[in-house]
Amino acid sequence: MCPTSSWVQLGPGGIAALRDTLACVLLYGCTWNDSQRLTGSEPLTVLPLTLEPEAAAQAHYKACDRLKLERKQRRMCRRDPGVAETLVEAVSMSALECQFQFRFERWNCTLEGRYRASLLKRGFKETAFLYAISSAGLTHALAKACSAGRMERCTCDEAPDLENREAWQWGGCGDNLKYSSKFVKEFLGRRSSKDLRARVDFHNNLVGVKVIKAGVETTCKCHGVSGSCTVRTCWRQLAPFHEVGKHLKHKYETALKVGSTTNEAAGEAGAISPPRGRASGAGGSDPLPRTPELVHLDDSPSFCLAGRFSPGTAGRRCHREKNCESICCGRGHNTQSRVVTRPCQCQVRWCCYVECRQCTQREEVYTCKG
Repeated sequence: MCPTSSWVQLGPGGIAALRDTLACVLLYGCTWNDSQRLTGSEPLTVLPLTLEPEAAAQAHYKACDRLKLERKQRRMCRRDPGVAETLVEAVSMSALECQFQFRFERWNCTLEGRYRASLLKRGFKETAFLYAISSAGLTHALAKACSAGRMERCTCDEAPDLENREAWQWGGCGDNLKYSSKFVKEFLGRRSSKDLRARVDFHNNLVGVKVIKAGVETTCKCHGVSGSCTVRTCWRQLAPFHEVGKHLKHKYETALKVGSTTNEAAGEAGAISPPRGRASGAGGSDPLPRTPELVHLDDSPSFCLAGRFSPGTAGRRCHREKNCESICCGRGHNTQSRVVTRPCQCQVRWCCYVECRQCTQREEVYTCKG
């Protein structure tokens, strides 16, 4: 489960801090500290809405400082009071969606303590998903915050590039994807030309942003006599984040393992190369494969037994017909019978309540053997 009352923090720490900031900070408010240990910090607080301007600014700065961001990120956070709150929203949204998408998998997006630290140090496809869902979550949350009026430096997206503008009246308030995607790319920084892992992480960040862009739809409302739709009020709207999570989960399942053409004798990093039989399509100076898919460097562990990267699956609840065989890794499962009482046969009564009966039934609970 994701932590709800503690945040992991890190002081400035070079390339490792820059590389791990996205997934760790956006998902759980953490980065690496100088001693490579993770320490607890008080949770972020919601900014009071009734503070005087000077007090509100100080509270906003403190909220950004508690995130323990890299210097450039902290500066970007401080320049708009809405950023800190949006970062916290992105943390929660990304973490919950990750847990939902992997609820039936051996790795169920559990990133507690040392498991989180170990996972983010490796280039597994699970790590690739974390970077993508994190950047997607921040892009989505920022675009929504702009259209909701919670940001000072952005507002609605007016969508001036759509065709037939004379037939449209842009009275709706669209989600400002243009601002949010630009902010996220600047917030995450640029890829290193030599650090292979940094380039892979940056690529996966961009995949998350691209999935958000692909889900943008134009929503319209008709106006006119008898619904004639002589004028339409239109706005651009992002897809629900759950749809984004489903799309990224599919990309996780089809992620490409890539390698490096590093000249170990010379110590120089070359281009990332795709698996044999796949063409990267990369340009001459672009070290990244031109693919909209997630990429990873290392083969994932089985996650069956407790180890560096997960607590294992012993004791995990499973669904007998759906995933017990896979999650329990061939060890079998225990069956426990229990009686539960739930509301049932509910009816709405006028006015104004719902009346339900209490139904008792016996259910079977399946958990993996150790």
